[in-house]
Parts: sequence; C-alpha cells; structure tokens
Amino acid sequence: MKSSKEILSMNLKYYRNKYNLSQEKFAEVVDSNLVYINQLENCRRKPTIDLLDKFANNLNKYDKKLNMTSAKLITYDESHKTNFTRIDGKN
Repeated sequence: MKSSKEILSMNLKYYRNKYNLSQEKFAEVVDSNLVYINQLENCRRKPTIDLLDKFANNLNKYDKKLNMTSAKLITYDESHKTNFTRIDGKN
C-alpha cells in the first residue's frame, strides 16, 4: 500500500505531465516554488492540509474543468502512474 506522500507525488507528477509543465512552471501554477515541488515529488516533504487546499484551488483556476479537491490529490488512482525517469539514471 502506498503512503499519502507517495500518492501525492504520483498525482503531482501526473497533473504536471497532463499540462506539459516543468516543475518550475507547475510551481508557479500552484503558487509554490521549485524546490518545494521537487521535494514533494520525491517524497521528501510532508505537506499540510492547507497546502493541499491551496494546490487544489490553484489547479482549479488553471483548469476550470478540473474540479480538484485536496482529497483528490492524495487519492490513489492507478491511471495516474507516470513513467518519469531521471536523465542521470538515479531513482
């Protein structure tokens, strides 16, 4: 079973890929910063509920049809698995 950090990581990567955004641009969309997005995507940070709410609200502003909630950001969805690999081959 995946942890909520792993699920959030997977979902952030999914939505970033869906909108074809770099981590830097995605950070702008959700009103955050590159370092924090990178840490979340790599399961190195634990977000607060307030942060998840902020991300969900900002994603809804970016895509009016999305209907994102903070709960959806930490809900496992098999279809959200991405196949990102690092250029340097590290995990």
